[in-house]
Amino acid sequence: METLGVQVTSTPVEWPHHWRSVPLWTLFERVKDVGHPDEELLSVYRDYGVIPKNSRDDNMNKTALDRNIYQLVDSGWFVVNRMKAWQGSVGISFQRGIVSGHYLCFRPRHNEDPRFLNWLLRSYPYTVEYARMSRGVRPNQIEIDNDSLRALSVRLPPLDEQRRIADFLDEEVPRINRVVSLRKRHLEVLHQRELAILDSSIEEYIQRFGTLPFRRYIERMDQGSSPQCDASPADEDEWGVLKVSSIRPGEFLPNENKRLPRNVDHDEDHEVRQGDLLICRANTPELVGATTVVPTVRRRLLLSDKIFRVRLTGQTLPEYIATVARGSRIRSLCSISSHGASQSMANIRFEEVKKWPIPCADLRAQEELASRSQRLRGETARIAGAINHQIELLTERKHALITAAVTGQIDVTTARGADLS
Repeated sequence: METLGVQVTSTPVEWPHHWRSVPLWTLFERVKDVGHPDEELLSVYRDYGVIPKNSRDDNMNKTALDRNIYQLVDSGWFVVNRMKAWQGSVGISFQRGIVSGHYLCFRPRHNEDPRFLNWLLRSYPYTVEYARMSRGVRPNQIEIDNDSLRALSVRLPPLDEQRRIADFLDEEVPRINRVVSLRKRHLEVLHQRELAILDSSIEEYIQRFGTLPFRRYIERMDQGSSPQCDASPADEDEWGVLKVSSIRPGEFLPNENKRLPRNVDHDEDHEVRQGDLLICRANTPELVGATTVVPTVRRRLLLSDKIFRVRLTGQTLPEYIATVARGSRIRSLCSISSHGASQSMANIRFEEVKKWPIPCADLRAQEELASRSQRLRGETARIAGAINHQIELLTERKHALITAAVTGQIDVTTARGADLS
């Protein structure tokens, strides 16, 4: 099943016969209580439920200047991000605070276990149901409304069984999360190791060969344009304009492009080719100045005005420049010299790029460093792939365990402590 571009798949759940079914409105009532600007600000996360907003550093939503528009909730309240319910951004709050005025907030009027309800209402079967209920005018911009939620069927076991299920998940899910966090830390260390080895090699070249400013290696520079494009990527036989997300340090992602309408003129001189050295002039502070070499690539992909293409002198390998540009020395210079109106988007001038210090190595040494770096990246990618596969399996296990527990498919009294190694 598909809802406005949102893929929704589900297998019918065989709920235990002794569980009862009640509509959501019998458990909660909709309340919108605003005008409490001094309460703690909360937010709803897909993976964590309702938690303090400042407890996560990856929340890019800005706090409104007028906090009086935020809604008060308390422990036991059901909170729904109406625009992202289909992604699982719902949950029971376990503390008092204020949430976005656009959320749906429901005050409890039941005697059920709120911990069980939190697990149940955030589980996969209910996320599928939220997606089915959501409506909108375009993909990924859909909402769920109060009337649909009020009629939502909530399956409830006896109270003592609710508590056993909640106790089980309160113990097992954090245990899986700890292992996932450990694996993610392994990834961080792996990439830190790669960068440390690369930095050491670059510093060795600086000591051996000295440096020259990048401008001494440049023959010419050009950049494209950014006409009004469609949001979707171009097909193989269509022209597309590259987005800034197509360039990461040492990586080129050709599918990150926007389709150019057929009636819009374009300059074919801006088409990227294999071997082009590209530098991103506008991106987040962490990625502005990202440099890569275009590998074998399909035709009809165009530079945007946010991407520099640099033609090098004959004694310089583009792979060498891209390798040096991945090092901490140049990445730090990009971050320092970038400027912009917000932390979400920064720009770098080509005059700053031309100042990058490049070790003036001969062609043989350039090729050696680029090849050594490529082998290291391959080794890192292989190990990272294995770790990411472990994380995927653990995440799948977690969601399957939650679903099995809240739908009564497993006996939680005998399912504890499975080996996660």
